[in-house]
Amino acid sequence: MDYLIEMAGITKVFPGIVANDNVTLQLKKGEIHALLGENGAGKSTLMSILFGLYQAEKGVIKKNGEEVRIPGPNDARKLGIGMVHQHFKLVHNFTVLENIILGAETVKYGFLKLDNARKQVIELSKRYKLEIDPDALVCDITVGMQQRIEILKMLYRENEILIFDEPTAVLTPQEIEELMRIMKNLAAEGKSILFITHKLEEIKAVADRCTVLRKGQYIGTVDVANVSKEDLSEMMVGRKVNFSVEKAEIKTGDAILKVENLTVNSKPRLQTADSSRSEGKALVNNVSFEVRSGEIVCIAGIDGNGQQELVYALAGMMEADSGRVFLEGEEITHNDIRSRGLAHIPEDRHKHALVLDYNLGFNLVLQNYYTPDFQKNGFLKFNEIYKFAENLISAFDIRSGQGARTITRSMSGGNQQKAIIAREISRGSRLLLAVQPTRGLDIGACEYIHRQLVAERDKGRGVLLVSLELDEVMDVSDRILVIFEGKIVADVKPKEVSFKELGLFMAGGKPA
Repeated sequence: MDYLIEMAGITKVFPGIVANDNVTLQLKKGEIHALLGENGAGKSTLMSILFGLYQAEKGVIKKNGEEVRIPGPNDARKLGIGMVHQHFKLVHNFTVLENIILGAETVKYGFLKLDNARKQVIELSKRYKLEIDPDALVCDITVGMQQRIEILKMLYRENEILIFDEPTAVLTPQEIEELMRIMKNLAAEGKSILFITHKLEEIKAVADRCTVLRKGQYIGTVDVANVSKEDLSEMMVGRKVNFSVEKAEIKTGDAILKVENLTVNSKPRLQTADSSRSEGKALVNNVSFEVRSGEIVCIAGIDGNGQQELVYALAGMMEADSGRVFLEGEEITHNDIRSRGLAHIPEDRHKHALVLDYNLGFNLVLQNYYTPDFQKNGFLKFNEIYKFAENLISAFDIRSGQGARTITRSMSGGNQQKAIIAREISRGSRLLLAVQPTRGLDIGACEYIHRQLVAERDKGRGVLLVSLELDEVMDVSDRILVIFEGKIVADVKPKEVSFKELGLFMAGGKPA
């Protein structure tokens, strides 16, 4: 059989690590082909080679049976290959239209000709049901809308091979469902899709075939209809994976965190194109709750219902307009809660958790580099920093080519997330605020992180979890607080509520 794209014997080596080791991938025309693997398995590297961002040391790439060279992304585009990266490549102070045509502009006498481009982009958006506002600034639109721009960039350039690198990692469940529909429509139109993921449900929902990588090596290619999620997970991680979270009966103690009547109103700097965030609206509306030692409390809700502002207020990243916050009986309203014993796994790892151009060792001591363990008389103890970092790298299975000296930017998104979790849990804080802690992680890593959260709870610490993943909410939590339009509308236990009832609460309704 002639394949549209065939990658054979691909080998790519980085300092200290073989990212791809003799990997084969074959893409048929009109199929959705999933590329499955753990964080750091070499999925993004393989696709970056196909898109011309990296050059392989060994192996060949064929298109329609003929060998091709792809020295750079422009060469890939000439071959009809487009790519949506995990972290979008957009200019935030440009409009949607300007971003879509960037690099493929029509110019006459040195002036941009936007009329035809605008017409073409609007036609494409309607044809593929990717509605956008061409004049909106990228900085003012949601992450889901930003992904639509990336897809339209490929369609505008008439790419026939579309690569999606972890496309659902930053999307809400509703946006994921919408993306799955879009991908099916694109395949029905004759486009061929390579879909990098580690989410088994998504593979079962949309993929025709799936190629599995493990630690840089090719494990096999299977027809998705003929394999179970359990089979795929075992191929991915090399062992059987426990899909349920095992935990002992809850034993709660005193309240570690107490929130009383907390209100956060919208500020000009938080305004977006979303009209629900107009200035003066209560994004967090008179919220009260407790987190006791020995329990995991989850804030559940549809994205955009005040979770972000609540977290920012608790973590000292935003001032509350009214209300009080107590940590172990001491009022810490408007104070830096992190210095008072809060460990925080933030939602945006690049913006709020890591210094990407620092090495991994430095990132793992960001919260305590100034302590006697790591400095003396103002000078850092590098040996102690790297020793501490290597212990965390081993304990949390953080995959990095050069260990603690690896530049953090060069690591996969999942391994960056593992580093944050390792750092925050290692602090031994009485309260752990975990916001989307498994976002971007493979199933094996999710299993491990869930065990870590339960272990923190069993040590008598309090865990406040914020998650958009309903399976995670139901499996990990001891108690669920549902937030809707800034208010806590339900306080329920997982054993006492169904998925359907929880969904009704999240949508602002009440179960019958």
